[in-house]
Amino acid sequence: MNRLKEVLGNQGRSQIWLAKGIGKSYVVTTNYCNNKAQPSVAILHRAAKVLNVDVRDLLVSTKAKSRT
Repeated sequence: MNRLKEVLGNQGRSQIWLAKGIGKSYVVTTNYCNNKAQPSVAILHRAAKVLNVDVRDLLVSTKAKSRT
């Protein structure tokens, strides 16, 4: 699972903008944003650079949050 759609929304950017930035078609990028397909690690790194965020910000954590 990825958080591309959430990060784009937080930044006020469109999927079309991201598609151009990562060099993928709008359809492929939409599939990434809707978690119907997952980008490769290389594409995630490219997206992180374009979005100016840490690549970890684009991923859903697999660890349960600890309750203190």
